Amino acid sequence: MDIIEKIAENRIKEALEKGELDNLPGAGKPLSFDDESFVPEEQRLAYRVLKNAGCIPPELELRKEITGLRQLIDTIDDDRERLKKMRELNYKLMKLNMTRKVPLNLEDFQLYEKKIFEKTLG
Repeated sequence: MDIIEKIAENRIKEALEKGELDNLPGAGKPLSFDDESFVPEEQRLAYRVLKNAGCIPPELELRKEITGLRQLIDTIDDDRERLKKMRELNYKLMKLNMTRKVPLNLEDFQLYEKKIFEKTLG
């Protein structure tokens, strides 16, 4: 055990003895891990640090926007407006796909794919 680990262990023991770790939010509940399967393994730690700091990486922000657009498209009755939002969604999907080493799996967006196919057929 190196010196930093010993210091950390001592501080944790002191905090436990003082009761500083009692009644913490989520105490006694299982930990909730976010799905990070779409984040490259070598970037996951950095993304977690950014998330804890209240920052969202650009790829995650884009994915959040894509999800919001998909939900919005389902509520639009005007064909022109829906087509405009579908084009915006297509652009964001392409942009997300370009930032990834592995192409975006369209199976995650089956509803979108189906609507484009229907629109293409007339």
